[in-house]
Amino acid sequence: MNQPTLALNDGRTLPQLGLGLWQTADNQVSPVVAAAVEAGYRLVDTAAIYRNEAGVGQGLRRTAIPANRVFVTTKLWNDSHGTETPAIALDASLEQLGLDAVDLYLIHWPRPAHDRYVATWRALIGLRKDGKARSIGVSNFTAPQLARLIDETGVVPAVNQVELNPGFQQRELRAFHAEHGIATQSWSPLCRGRLLDHPVLAEIARKHGRTVAQVIIRWHLDLGLGVIPKSVTPHHIRENIAVFDFRLDEADMARIAGLDDPRGRLGPHPDDFN
Repeated sequence: MNQPTLALNDGRTLPQLGLGLWQTADNQVSPVVAAAVEAGYRLVDTAAIYRNEAGVGQGLRRTAIPANRVFVTTKLWNDSHGTETPAIALDASLEQLGLDAVDLYLIHWPRPAHDRYVATWRALIGLRKDGKARSIGVSNFTAPQLARLIDETGVVPAVNQVELNPGFQQRELRAFHAEHGIATQSWSPLCRGRLLDHPVLAEIARKHGRTVAQVIIRWHLDLGLGVIPKSVTPHHIRENIAVFDFRLDEADMARIAGLDDPRGRLGPHPDDFN
């Protein structure tokens, strides 16, 4: 299965569609990862705070696909910001995953009240130089926070992973990303299921003979975004990746654009979550 990729500003590529593993328990995640890889997924997204990295590693080893063909993302949790602690945290994540390096390491949240995210970013730059993280980026950063990282270190994050879905489209942030060569990757792309019965999306889905979830995932792909829908059931895992044989047309995209609500954020605001 040929899948689209996004070019990163460090010369590497990111599979555009992956599997999100938030709230997937460690004792449940291994068969989920294995099923996803066997279904064709080539990116899995975990984090230290998910407490399922060991199960993710087990799942990768359960498949016939070599681990180096699956792009693995994990994230630095809030209690490990600073100059030295990121290296300790990444070593712990690598041990859990059973890997020598991750493909992408992200600062999970900026924690602006603690004002350590620039020092933390410098530590990630060092981890990339050491080869333990092939690419580095951030998650849940605002445009001013990204600008500060760039201004103070000269290193642009490869990725900013943010809450993004048809009900919360983050247009200004996406424009900043495009201007600076930062790939946008969407978490909670299905709006935690809250959009699956939306009448506009249901009508577009009927038009294409698809599910609403497939239409939403296709919307992300057609906008050039990375997307990591979560599922633990084999049927939905397969359904979510069966999106490469159709596209939304201009009328579809215009109708979905009209669903944007700047107040549609479900998760915490990055300025407030510390």
